[in-house]
Amino acid sequence: MAEGGDEMINDELPEGWLSCSLGDVVDYGKATKAEPSEIEEGAWILELEDIEKDTSKLLERRTFAERQSKSTKNRFEVGDVLYGKLRPYLNKVIIADQPGYCTTEIIPLKPNAALEGRFLFSWLKHPVFLDYVSNVSHGLNMPRLGTDAGKAAPFILAPLAEQTRIADKLEAVLGRVDACRARLDRVPDLLKRFRQSILAAATSGQLTQNWRGENAGPEWQKRKLIELGELGRGKSKHRPRNDPRLYGGPYPFIQTGDVANSGGRITAHTQTYSEFGLAQSKLWPAGTVCITIAANIADTAILGYEACFPDSVVGFVANPKECLPEFIKWTIDVIKDDLEAFAPATAQKNINLGVLYEVDLLIPPFPEQAEIVRRVEALFALVDRIEARLSAARAQVERLTPATLHKAFRGDLVPQDPNDEPASKLLERLGSESTASRSKSKPKAAFKKRSTKAP
Repeated sequence: MAEGGDEMINDELPEGWLSCSLGDVVDYGKATKAEPSEIEEGAWILELEDIEKDTSKLLERRTFAERQSKSTKNRFEVGDVLYGKLRPYLNKVIIADQPGYCTTEIIPLKPNAALEGRFLFSWLKHPVFLDYVSNVSHGLNMPRLGTDAGKAAPFILAPLAEQTRIADKLEAVLGRVDACRARLDRVPDLLKRFRQSILAAATSGQLTQNWRGENAGPEWQKRKLIELGELGRGKSKHRPRNDPRLYGGPYPFIQTGDVANSGGRITAHTQTYSEFGLAQSKLWPAGTVCITIAANIADTAILGYEACFPDSVVGFVANPKECLPEFIKWTIDVIKDDLEAFAPATAQKNINLGVLYEVDLLIPPFPEQAEIVRRVEALFALVDRIEARLSAARAQVERLTPATLHKAFRGDLVPQDPNDEPASKLLERLGSESTASRSKSKPKAAFKKRSTKAP
């Protein structure tokens, strides 16, 4: 019996249940090996990267011919529980739906007369088991659950009939949880497309079409950025760029990654310039539209405060009589793909300032710009609220699986049946069968028949 099992499961177990070790019910670590020469071309070869972490979703199914693996594999059969012992905190475990071969970093665990495979599968995803393997896995960079530690892992054994009832119920409940998670996972893409459609409508005039009918004014005009404000590249003249004298001062230094990760408005930075750094650069005012022209093409953000940036970022300072920085930013966001098409097909994509000089933007009169900014910001605020609710819903859904597993292995998910054979009897029978199997597998000694004739 496992010493860790009783310590890690604090709740009192139902009548007929048993706290034991994983090694009491399955032979963790035992596997039938197969060399590449023994594997058929069409055989399924399972690697760890084929299993999605936490969800147990099979991401890819490839054959030996496709993989052409040269390493020894573990053989498995239909119904085997396949447990990823490498970096076990990733929670990679599936039930085999067809026979095949797997990397030796995956351990096939075989159900038996005392153990329902789906029940075992669920336990391997239980928070108690995951906490255990996180604590005992060895190896700094690539931790593994070793054979001895795997056998000593805690396990909760229920009567066999109840194991099946629990497994059936978990399939139904967690299937609904997975379906809910899948639906929630589709929402961010919908919201992204909604944001894009808002900007497309805003910069084409569709968003304010009715407003324009009630507020007569000049037509929209094609204008170039240079006609609407100051346009120029950031400055970082000094070489080498990594000279430590440039950094560590009071002046924010915005880089392409800061623009890409800003969410559209720069309110934080990861680097600063010193006085020496500022002397070879330029301080741009708050409200500047930052446009990346290297690495990530045409990512945009509005400066929330004065800052410097390198020549991989272009700054646009709007003339307050001509345009609003928000409208310019959104217009560039809409044509981002067109701007990126000007970048040469090299490893380090970039465009030159001349591309931005030549771009024609469709610009409405100033009052309509203000109305567009007001409407877009109101719609984006609505999207932000939906995203906050989505985040809360996701967090709640992620709590459902461990909570359901806790309930299942406390005996609270399905009713107990006093007529079920208790787990202790299952374990006794399993031990007897294992002993008998080992006895049969021992080689018999060769004896010569003793002669009964008198000498």
